[in-house]
Amino acid sequence: MTRSTPAPLTLGIVGFGKIARDQHVPAIAATGLFRLAAVVSPHGGAPEEAGLSDVPVFRSQTEMLAALPGLDAVAICTPPAVRHALTVEALRAGKHVLIEKPPAATLTELRLLLDAAEGAKRTLFAAWHSRFNAAVEETRRRLAGATVRHAAITWKEDVRRWHPGQDWIFAAGGFGVFDPGINALSILTEILPAPVVVRDAELRVPANRDTPIAATLRMEGVAGSAVGTVTAAFDFLQQGEQTWTIAIETDGIGAEGIGAGGGRLDLTHGGTRLSVDGVPMLAEPDAEYQGIYRRFHHLIADAAGDVDARPLQLVADACLVGRWRTTDAFHW
Repeated sequence: MTRSTPAPLTLGIVGFGKIARDQHVPAIAATGLFRLAAVVSPHGGAPEEAGLSDVPVFRSQTEMLAALPGLDAVAICTPPAVRHALTVEALRAGKHVLIEKPPAATLTELRLLLDAAEGAKRTLFAAWHSRFNAAVEETRRRLAGATVRHAAITWKEDVRRWHPGQDWIFAAGGFGVFDPGINALSILTEILPAPVVVRDAELRVPANRDTPIAATLRMEGVAGSAVGTVTAAFDFLQQGEQTWTIAIETDGIGAEGIGAGGGRLDLTHGGTRLSVDGVPMLAEPDAEYQGIYRRFHHLIADAAGDVDARPLQLVADACLVGRWRTTDAFHW
């Protein structure tokens, strides 16, 4: 007798913006582990634009949860300022929750979400999507046991291309350039063999906005660790080719033996490609969100959770120790 394949878990997407359309919907379809059962879109009609005319649309998560009490899980894809209340509501309703990055607007909110998930006995998954690339995992493996002399993050993109007209990103709690920049920090905290602390930062805020449009950070490992200095340059006004790279200089690799004289690793294209001493080692198509949904499904099956606060902590620390500078007004 053959064993039947379990039915996909039912899932609702809360917040149907660009990231939900471009990434979540295709990943759900490709993995087959979840069935998209509903969408929350305050303005209605959004799923039809993505070819999902058969998926019911609700004006609020409260309305969706009342109408679909048997729903297994939700994916929170709203701006970060409202994620805490929505996540708590979903957990209390007995749903497993996947949260887009960043998982909360503050560290206190994130701590309270962990408590809520534990109390509800449901999976809470803070999905740092940039980590779900094979090149990131390969870099982490190669740096295990290494001494990292220096790492340089260059994360520069065009906000008008990726967040057209989305004023929330420059409002208080919207993160500004740290919305993409935290992706780099999520990779950094995953691959380094030891933690880093933020020593200083400069945050440039447009005269008519609340959050940074550019930032530079200087970080370093604690005394005696295997990590030296790390710099980061974030910019939301990049024209032409978009730049998402992390260059790492080492004094030797434990896992792969680049050589006692050291070596250089370059993670490029948002963490999808790895070169070692200029030689391409790994380049795979972007399948981050498929990895996210596979991970979410495994966590639910194991009655486990996955919430890493380190990238958010680095952003918070940069805001605490950084110098705030006013720059030119920004207009779409």
